[in-house]
Amino acid sequence: MSDTETGGFMAKVIGPKKRWRAYRARIGELPAGHRAAAEAVERYLMHFVPVDADSNASMFEDLADLFEQAAADGIPVGAVVGEDPVEFAEAFARNYTEGGYVPGRARKRLAGDIADAGGKGR
Repeated sequence: MSDTETGGFMAKVIGPKKRWRAYRARIGELPAGHRAAAEAVERYLMHFVPVDADSNASMFEDLADLFEQAAADGIPVGAVVGEDPVEFAEAFARNYTEGGYVPGRARKRLAGDIADAGGKGR
């Protein structure tokens, strides 16, 4: 894969670098539990195939919006993701992606990471 192809692929996967960096900075500002949960959902969402770079960047920006608002309102992680974090993440992804293959290990990791972040999930 050439550098041009790789750059185009990466732009499709994570969106334009500037937007990605801004998203990561926003996540970094969240309280610890909300940050850990957002990062866990982010890792899980990486298994889905984006419709396009813009949709994918929007998906992560919306994820940041969701967790920022929850933190500002004092809403606990468990109330954001519900009792089944995998179901939450997959429903969230369906709005922005064409699907993806998510291995069982990733599902278990998400549930465990959300539990560790202060939500239920295990």
